[in-house]
Amino acid sequence: MESQQQSAGSQLGKALMPLVVDAGIPMASYYVLGSGFGMSDVAALAWSSVVPALRTVWGLVRERRVNALALLMLVVNVVGLATSTLTGDPRLMMAKDSATSSVIGLAMLLSAVAGRPLMSAGLKPWVTKGGPEGNAAWDRLRAHSARFRRLERRFTLIWGGALLTDCVVRAVGAYVLPVHVMVWLGTVLTLVSILVASVAGGACSAEYMGRMVEADIRDARRDASDRAGDEPADAAAVPAAV
Repeated sequence: MESQQQSAGSQLGKALMPLVVDAGIPMASYYVLGSGFGMSDVAALAWSSVVPALRTVWGLVRERRVNALALLMLVVNVVGLATSTLTGDPRLMMAKDSATSSVIGLAMLLSAVAGRPLMSAGLKPWVTKGGPEGNAAWDRLRAHSARFRRLERRFTLIWGGALLTDCVVRAVGAYVLPVHVMVWLGTVLTLVSILVASVAGGACSAEYMGRMVEADIRDARRDASDRAGDEPADAAAVPAAV
């Protein structure tokens, strides 16, 4: 059980690492470029947004497949960066980050309603521990269990709601608080949103899904064992040829 918990924690860390990187690197870059190199708020904010965009592009190239969430984040960041750079308004550039959260949050909510939850790509390895038995159990449950599908959608709904809340708070802060304060506070708010969504999503959805996957794996193993045990008996029941 302990090893399974460690594996689940490892999978969760891998799923959340891109979000943490995208929040932490821009904050550090802003202060280094602004305080260390004397860049203006607009320039520092613009250059600090480049790393997450490049990381997303690299992830898409490395995986050689289109990840809908990663692609959405990239498009929103590029469009928002271009618009805010042209206007030259640092507060608009701060608000751009909240707009990113709102678009992604809305996309998550819509995807859950449509039955294609965006967060499933990160949720599946967390729930299945990345093993072939777990993946097979996920596929079976997703195909045949309405409760499992509801829990899967609920996880994405929780994340979408958390990101929308983060959007509203940061949008207000961008125009109420000083830019240099909102840079670090916005990062803190993002990390808090991620933490809240992770804990709530785990308690309200992923934990139950994990139990269902484990139960399905046990049932599959028992069925396989029963079939293996029946084979010799069936063979013995066949009368010997005269």
